[in-house]
Amino acid sequence: RCAGRVEVFHNKKWGTVCDDNWDLLDAEVVCRQLDCGRALSAPGGGQFGRGDGIIWMDETNCTGMESTLSACRARPWGINNCYHGEDAGVVCSGDQCSFGIGPCKVAGGGVCSAVSTFAPVRLVDGPGRCAGRVEVFHNEKWGTVCDDSWDFVDAKVVCRQLDCG
Repeated sequence: RCAGRVEVFHNKKWGTVCDDNWDLLDAEVVCRQLDCGRALSAPGGGQFGRGDGIIWMDETNCTGMESTLSACRARPWGINNCYHGEDAGVVCSGDQCSFGIGPCKVAGGGVCSAVSTFAPVRLVDGPGRCAGRVEVFHNEKWGTVCDDSWDFVDAKVVCRQLDCG
């Protein structure tokens, strides 16, 4: 799956996007621009690692219909009140890039570079999106997680990964 920190190419430099106001509509534009299917989530908080250098976009406000992220309303290029712990990310449904990819850089046709080992997780058969049985995506299919040695620390990682607090 295409998933990772979002970076944009502007003024001949790659830079990150701040998660202030970052939502599923913004992620939808990124996923479409990269030809990576639909947006499944729009994680913030540097979930895919902290970038470095310039933060190009802040207060991004896409309608979801734009063809490129740079066409979305946002603060002027490079003007922000963010730090890299607020870098925005996407998880898309497509498989142009195999899962575990980050960052997915947004430029031209999109370039994905393997730099992390993020494995998508989901919760199923629960009362809401933040409760249920844990499953991970591996070798192109979803599978359950054994509860041997499973503890609160493991659960906290899953909750953080799913932006559930």
